[in-house]
Amino acid sequence: MNKGELVDAVAEKASVTKKQADAVLTAAIETIVEAVSTGDKVTLVGFGSFESRERKAREGRNPKTGDKMEIPATRVPAFSAGKLFKEKVAPE
Repeated sequence: MNKGELVDAVAEKASVTKKQADAVLTAAIETIVEAVSTGDKVTLVGFGSFESRERKAREGRNPKTGDKMEIPATRVPAFSAGKLFKEKVAPE
């Protein structure tokens, strides 16, 4: 499912226009991205949590030459699925 299909599904479920659904979905995504990029954690109960995680510096290898190289420390976005989401995907 891509964003357009998601907008269509949300519009149908919420009984709103596609334009309204697109505006709300875009605003929600932008708000989550902004919050996580400033170091905040966004938790949607039943769905999951978005957060940034620190990745330590480490040594890697260039796959082409095999030479060792230093991979710098960085922050990466992360998502952890909530209990209800996990149960829906993989029911016991």
